[in-house]
Amino acid sequence: MDNREKNEEKETREKQQSTGSKGRIATPNIARNGCTSINASRRNLGYFSCGTGNPIDDCWRCDTKWEKNRQRLADCAIGFGKNAVGGRDGKIYVVTDSSDHDVVNPKPGTLRHAVIQDEPLWIIFARDMVIKLKEELIMNSFKTIDGRGSSVHIAGGPCITVQFVTNIIIHGINIHDCKQGGNAMVRDSPRHYGWRTVSDGDGVSIFGGSHVWVDHCSLSNCKDGLIDAIHGSTAITISNNYMTHHDKVMLLGHSDSYSQDKNMQVTIAFNHFGEGLVQRMPRCRHGYFHVVNNDYTHWEMYAIGGSASPTINSQGNRFLAPNNRFSKEVTKHEDAPESKWKHWNWRSEGDLMLNGAYFTPSGVGASSSYARASSLGARSSSIVGSMTIGAGALNCRKGSRC
Repeated sequence: MDNREKNEEKETREKQQSTGSKGRIATPNIARNGCTSINASRRNLGYFSCGTGNPIDDCWRCDTKWEKNRQRLADCAIGFGKNAVGGRDGKIYVVTDSSDHDVVNPKPGTLRHAVIQDEPLWIIFARDMVIKLKEELIMNSFKTIDGRGSSVHIAGGPCITVQFVTNIIIHGINIHDCKQGGNAMVRDSPRHYGWRTVSDGDGVSIFGGSHVWVDHCSLSNCKDGLIDAIHGSTAITISNNYMTHHDKVMLLGHSDSYSQDKNMQVTIAFNHFGEGLVQRMPRCRHGYFHVVNNDYTHWEMYAIGGSASPTINSQGNRFLAPNNRFSKEVTKHEDAPESKWKHWNWRSEGDLMLNGAYFTPSGVGASSSYARASSLGARSSSIVGSMTIGAGALNCRKGSRC
């Protein structure tokens, strides 16, 4: 580190100390500059490197004062969703009531009341709680749901919907056993409520949403997808999640005929795809998908699939095939004969294939064709285990590292 870098680091540390326990850290917004390397971003945004090789976690998890500096998490995002600031620039809202009795006029102190507000909010929880939603939780823009410090479960009812809104962060939540909802009036802002038809039953449904970051959540056993992104959604990062016990895990792209998804860009990084999963990790259509440094320890049918000529850039993942000799293939080219899918740009670069796993590449193979499906530098697949060991909702307690 040269003298200039040392001086920059010292100055920003002094800024941190001067904010006090209630202030937000006034860190420079280096991560927003696409010309700045990840290493330089981390040098300026955080000084708590844990050395795991996971650039998101190394940005904030070693900070023993994370509870006083919650909103700086927003500056640790990477990938296509790196500009999702959530409620970084707003007030902290503390959820004190786990009920959801009135979805048209939600009670102050409830999660539903928090997420529909027009102003940016960083939403945290007063204690451990299980929230069984009566209807979909329809989020307004510029919101963060931050479960750190409490064990928060959204379960047993409809779950989270990100529809035609932007700048959403969902972090540290257990999302499971999600059901269908709908045929009901539901409020989505202080000024508007409307009729909702039957929902799919996703854990997180992103519908026409942008700048969305889902990080360190544990997801399982939902009616439809664990995380689905459709209808022109883009600028999404799905990272550090632990996904288990589910069939159709992740759908990215509405349908083969919905060409508006051609601009979709999604980063899937540092996730652990664990026990009881069947397929769609993810299943892609049309857009550009960077699948990087994930740990695939279970699938029954296939891991990564797609149709309608998506560009899939698989880098530095670890694929452990099941013992079933008919399910060793990582990939599934769907709904098209080989004469068509052989032109789709799918590549495996630096992936670790175990127990007979194999990836079927396609397309021209030129690196230039993957420019729009590249969002961060892949680390070696040999350290995927250490990068993903903390996947899922973390057990964070005040005064200690997460």
